[in-house]
Amino acid sequence: MARGDGIDRTSARNMRLTTQKLKNAQQHNEREKDSYVNPDIVPERSHLNVHFKKPDGSYLEQFERMEADGIISTRGLKEDAFRYGELVFDVNSAYFFNRGGYEFAKEFYEAAYQAAVQIVGGEQYILSAVMHADERNRAMSDILGQDVYHYHLHVVYVPVVEKQILWTKRCKDKSLVGKVKETIMQVSMSKKWASKPILDETTGDPLRTEKGKPILKKSYSVLQDDFFRYMQEAGYTDIERGERGSSEEHLTVTQFKVQKEQERLATLTEQTQQKEQQAASLEKKLERVQRQQVEVQKVEQIEARPVPLSSKVLLERSEYEALSAAAKKYCTQEHKVVSLKKALDAANELIGELKTKVAALNAELQGYKSVRRQLNTAGLEQENAVLKKKLQSYEAEIERNKLWHLFDQFNGRKQKEKV
Repeated sequence: MARGDGIDRTSARNMRLTTQKLKNAQQHNEREKDSYVNPDIVPERSHLNVHFKKPDGSYLEQFERMEADGIISTRGLKEDAFRYGELVFDVNSAYFFNRGGYEFAKEFYEAAYQAAVQIVGGEQYILSAVMHADERNRAMSDILGQDVYHYHLHVVYVPVVEKQILWTKRCKDKSLVGKVKETIMQVSMSKKWASKPILDETTGDPLRTEKGKPILKKSYSVLQDDFFRYMQEAGYTDIERGERGSSEEHLTVTQFKVQKEQERLATLTEQTQQKEQQAASLEKKLERVQRQQVEVQKVEQIEARPVPLSSKVLLERSEYEALSAAAKKYCTQEHKVVSLKKALDAANELIGELKTKVAALNAELQGYKSVRRQLNTAGLEQENAVLKKKLQSYEAEIERNKLWHLFDQFNGRKQKEKV
């Protein structure tokens, strides 16, 4: 849902693919990669993905067979032309969560696949159709405290239009010139998704501008209309058409991820500042303890007199008491120095790690010139988990050494936790 207003809306997108990009689409859709840019993909659930049309070989191999069998024609196409398309059908995650989840999603997208067959122009032009059930909706999962998955359908197809080939003047039978020689299914993304004129609802005539030119409806809007209409006809009347001029949840998820990364950056920055303050406090305490250490010269001035016929020595009572007090004080101070050094080293190490994370996130967020650009946050959650474990280990170390009293900022928090 784009605005969180409780309304369930359809979303349909069409992506244009060249041969160069086709392999990546296959690896993503068919889950052939070892790792994915999207950190919300849960490989352990990939077996739950549902194929409504399973590819018979690679996408490219299927395309080449179709061309060899005369099902499609690439006549006149350049090598870098958009020969393939990918439809992504979607409704916000809450729609499925509130209606039975996985089983309901399978029924819904089976109907959506039939809509795709109509939109594409025939099942023979579809290379693959798979519903993904292994992508976790992080926002809803965090809010509800349980795993919620974002179900959606990928349909990879060949965009074709019917094209009539006419006899040319070079034909020996002049009576055939200009007549239809053959009809082919031409691969053409531009003609498949050509903008259509907007019709007047009353007269049915095309609407025109002041200069008389027809007003065109963008192909994306036509796709949204078609998908919504097909799903309404299939009985899913509890959804609304996606907002015009937006890509609904696709954009919303992207915006959400940007927002979350900015929040993480702010949190890490705050943690870094706190740890720097703690380190500065530790350094001051360490200096103060070191300044209070016993002066060795005073201890060395104490003279012990030997006891005749014995290995023992004699000391004045005042000297003995001074020496005993100095030894106790030294041991205590030495223990404090060791503990403080450990805590300071841990704090400095953590500060370095936090600064690295902050720098990395800053560099990452600089790349978001538009929320429509795909986020590149691979492994961020894993890194945050590692960082959290390290923080816990440092806190455990401080707890074992009974040093929480040295962290004034955290002292109140720890006492609250104990209560």
